[in-house]
Amino acid sequence: MDYLQIQGPTKLSGTVTISGAKNAALPLITLTLLAHNQLKMSNTPEVADIKTLLKLLGNLGATYTLDNHLLTIDTSTVNHTMANYDIVKTMRASILVLGPLLARFGHCEVSLPGGCAIGQRPIDLHLKAMEAMGATITIHAGYVHAVAPEGLKGAHIIFDKITVTGTANVVMAAALAHGKTVLVNCAKEPEVVQLCEILRDSGIDISGIGTSELTIIGTGGKTIDMVDFEVIPDRIEAGTYLCAGAITGSTITLDKVRADHLDAVTAKLEQMGCKIDTTDTTMTIHPATKLKHVELVTQEYPAFPTDMQAQFLALATLAEGASIIEERLFENRFMHVSELQRLGADIKLNGHTATVFGGTPLFGADVMATDLRASSALVLAAMAAEGTTNVHRIYHLDRGYENLEQKLQALGAKIERLKE
Repeated sequence: MDYLQIQGPTKLSGTVTISGAKNAALPLITLTLLAHNQLKMSNTPEVADIKTLLKLLGNLGATYTLDNHLLTIDTSTVNHTMANYDIVKTMRASILVLGPLLARFGHCEVSLPGGCAIGQRPIDLHLKAMEAMGATITIHAGYVHAVAPEGLKGAHIIFDKITVTGTANVVMAAALAHGKTVLVNCAKEPEVVQLCEILRDSGIDISGIGTSELTIIGTGGKTIDMVDFEVIPDRIEAGTYLCAGAITGSTITLDKVRADHLDAVTAKLEQMGCKIDTTDTTMTIHPATKLKHVELVTQEYPAFPTDMQAQFLALATLAEGASIIEERLFENRFMHVSELQRLGADIKLNGHTATVFGGTPLFGADVMATDLRASSALVLAAMAAEGTTNVHRIYHLDRGYENLEQKLQALGAKIERLKE
């Protein structure tokens, strides 16, 4: 098993290119199930989760090549509708095949999903929506069995809570349904917006893009002629590198980034004393003279993202005073706290709130990644710590960060991948 060895403290400098967004690419890959043509998806991140989902589509009968971030895929050959456990168990995003398979074929069998152990992320909102559109849903032997022999029918659906994957799944199902579907309380994340924009550009009548209410007129079961597209930049990867500049007191530039997707993150960095310059495609962070404490609450977009909570918690260990970080979306998303404490961080947990008493020195130690974003938080803290830190179980990291150690090495970090 691989681990990362990091020598700190370190200074960074230079430019890092941001990859395509994993959280956008995953639903966009399943979106291709609605197409009857071969299409190209550029800026595809070549990370473990993407390769896993492509393997799943290959098992369903799709053909594809992924070369130098260009995915060429043809799902017109899909002839299976069972997403089996062996693949789905490793990543929750596999549930995204449910909507398009059911809408296209009228039936499918999808294993209940796995993924990071950061808390309950039930799929009941997905299933209720499919039932509202006329599907019969049963769960047996760990599989969701969905049947709609006459196709899905448009419906008025109100999500009980905001769900990113739920919104994407139902939007894809509605695109091939019979009649009009109205979705209320939708997620507004950039990843959902791009999916809707591609459907619109491919001829689907969809309105309300970027708002909490979407109206979609389905094709009545007909697959669509889908346009080629480019995956948006990864705002979480970008936010992580901004934190890398902040925690090491370094000026670095991010290239191929969408600053408008990071407003909540940059606002908090500026509150902590950092300065950020932006252009249409770049962001440059200038570190704070002295990091100030921060208060933040994770909420749905456009508020502060839960996927940046761990990185900011690591950053707050260096700030003056006490920072208050409240996690409102996932109940188990403070598992990195005990690992940061191994490096010397002074953090107190009370339910869904972490209080970080900054200014205590960090020292290298052996730590263990517990989920994807916790992994990056440990890498950030290690670059600020005195001595050697070994970050174990980095298979979590490989699920969502492309070439992390190479990118950090190019910025000047003393980091290398080793075998246990």
